[in-house]
Amino acid sequence: MAADPTSDPGLGDDSLELFVEGADWESVVDAVEDNRLTVNMGPQHPSTHGVLRLVLQLEGETVERLDPIIGYLHTGIEKNTEYRPWVQGTTFVTRMDYLAPLFNETGFSLATEKLLGIEIPERASALRVILLEFNRIASHLVWLATGGMELGSTTMMTFGFREREHILDLFESQSGLRMNHAYIRPGGLAQDVTDDFVERCESLLELLPRKVAEYEALLLKNPIWNDRLRGVGHLSAEDCYQLGVTGPLLRAAGVPWDLRKADPVLGYEQYDFEIPTETAGDSFARFLVRVEEIRQSMRIIRQALDTLPGGPVMVEDKSIAWPSQQALGPDGIGNDPEYIRHIMGESMEALINHFKLVTQGFTVPAGQVYVPLESPRGELGYAITSTGTNKPYRVHVREPSFVNLQAADQMSQGHMVADVVVVVASLDPVMGGVDR
Repeated sequence: MAADPTSDPGLGDDSLELFVEGADWESVVDAVEDNRLTVNMGPQHPSTHGVLRLVLQLEGETVERLDPIIGYLHTGIEKNTEYRPWVQGTTFVTRMDYLAPLFNETGFSLATEKLLGIEIPERASALRVILLEFNRIASHLVWLATGGMELGSTTMMTFGFREREHILDLFESQSGLRMNHAYIRPGGLAQDVTDDFVERCESLLELLPRKVAEYEALLLKNPIWNDRLRGVGHLSAEDCYQLGVTGPLLRAAGVPWDLRKADPVLGYEQYDFEIPTETAGDSFARFLVRVEEIRQSMRIIRQALDTLPGGPVMVEDKSIAWPSQQALGPDGIGNDPEYIRHIMGESMEALINHFKLVTQGFTVPAGQVYVPLESPRGELGYAITSTGTNKPYRVHVREPSFVNLQAADQMSQGHMVADVVVVVASLDPVMGGVDR
């Protein structure tokens, strides 16, 4: 029982007036003696991967609870797509997961194509696979670079961003942009790849295996890296099931679930590759899974390049594809500049069709679809509803960063504040996707 302050001989009459009559002094003493502390981490913290705010409840320096507070990067991308023609939707969704923009372009395009009931050309599918796997590698390189930087390894940061630059150079050479490309569109691709595309890909496939070996030599037996990651942020397979966690986090818990095999799109079933798994379910296991995924992505790219077919990269349907996108050269590959000048300069019908498609877009039959694909962070799903107009009625995205972030609380409990940095890094969230 707490002592009555009025009985304290050290308190004078003036001091007694400060106390409220009938106050619950037991609660006051309990509050003073309670070691729990609520701390804000972010939203401007360098280790929260964007404008993510984490509210930590601490017992001393041990985390008892973590509440992620989101919404600081809200852009209304889903709603914006409902006010734009279907083709313009890709220019919005590509900005959600800005580290893996091609996956959002592909997901939106696949859902639109399913509503249209069309099959894209084989060459377009193969090129999409090549670009997606390079994008997966680039995303994992950013994860390695930023994760290393947050744990004090500026060398790993330099290595990761250095190799990513080569991949972004490839993307820029094909789409004109390093990020947010809007290159993958409903019906295929905006245009065919350049003549030196295969050569550029071959150069990357020669470079990357050596660099990945360097990363492993730097980190695998590094005592600091091991001490900071092993046993930190544990998440079991059962936890993943309950929270809806997918991607490298689920595979690091021993579950070989990958939509490229479980529910393949773009002809992924024809490529031979493995699903990397680990059983520890901690941050170190996620590191191992992502590094091996880089190797498996290179394996897929190698096969796609070896079997790359010719032909168009856009459906041959003038109600969907611009006339300039249907212009093939004499070898059946690419956009023939001479033919483009001919149809746009001499064919009034082609010019009018082009104008209508650019300004009004095309209509999509009424219906509702859900199309998932395996992004670098897990299941990325597009649920789209059409009412038969030139704009989507509803676009909703099952964004893996948003879903996986729910696990941060469970992964952090019982760890130190410094371990929260490791936990968030191992989740690899992109706030553009979380706050879409």
